[in-house]
Amino acid sequence: MKTKILVTGAVGQIGSELTMALRKRYGNDQVIAVGHRKKPSEELLNSGPFEFIEVTNYDEVEVIVKKYDIGIIYHLAAILSALAENNPQLAWKVNVEGIAVVLEIARKYNCSVFTPSSIGAFGPSTPKDGTPQDTIQRPTSMYGVTKVSGELLCDYYHLKYGVDTRGVRYPGLISYVTPAGGGTTDYAVDIYYKALEDKKYECFLSKETRLDMMYMPDAIKAAMDLMEAEPSKLKHRNAFNVTAMNFTPEELAKEIKKFIPEFEISYNIDPIRQGIADSWPNSMDDSAATEEWGWSPDYGIEKMTEDMLKNLSKKLNISY
Repeated sequence: MKTKILVTGAVGQIGSELTMALRKRYGNDQVIAVGHRKKPSEELLNSGPFEFIEVTNYDEVEVIVKKYDIGIIYHLAAILSALAENNPQLAWKVNVEGIAVVLEIARKYNCSVFTPSSIGAFGPSTPKDGTPQDTIQRPTSMYGVTKVSGELLCDYYHLKYGVDTRGVRYPGLISYVTPAGGGTTDYAVDIYYKALEDKKYECFLSKETRLDMMYMPDAIKAAMDLMEAEPSKLKHRNAFNVTAMNFTPEELAKEIKKFIPEFEISYNIDPIRQGIADSWPNSMDDSAATEEWGWSPDYGIEKMTEDMLKNLSKKLNISY
């Protein structure tokens, strides 16, 4: 059985941390990281193989899969929601053509594939509260369109060709390791930096905007646990709803104030990102993931906030 792992988008918000977690579990030389243009961290570059490729180029991806005898692909390369609205053509190319290339190569070389979808795959007509695993998906953002397309492509390649495709629908992701990169939920990362640096933050979403969120350690756990799950137990395989916590900007600010009492939040709404957020669910039902592969998050808003501030204060060399 081929055991080597390829991570595309390895320099991104998820990829940079997932690559290191995979290398810790399976061995540095077993995990090949690839990126496009952004320079990887010294830790990522020096801990194992790294290559620059264009994920929409079939030949470049195929060379890497053959060179390293890849058996599992974590396909993370993508344009995020706010950036996708500013450049929808690029988002389609990277997010849809990229997964199409990966799936076809996976079919040819018998690879398993993990690719993340998103809460953005839902739209205004989706039930807003307790959004079911199986429900209407009519997104109104280009990011959402590309994510639904990716879900359907993964389902097709599994049903048609037997490719072992798996994935989750991530909510907003929060991390102290890699800065946010153009997503609608970036405020929930930026707010911690500004709390430490300036003791104030101007939020681009309204104070009442309620969304599901997840701390990065849980996001990494979800990806790895799903790929290690017994295939026969997976009824859905692709695009499992997963979530960990649920809050508004105002509620997150109150949690931060427990540690930094002088912190203040204000609001200057960005119509593009607010429009995207308003089209998403308030909360998702992730019971299918719990039942089929034992999903259970480790972090809520209190534990995450304590950990974020502790680690960011070290990173920024700022006490609080």
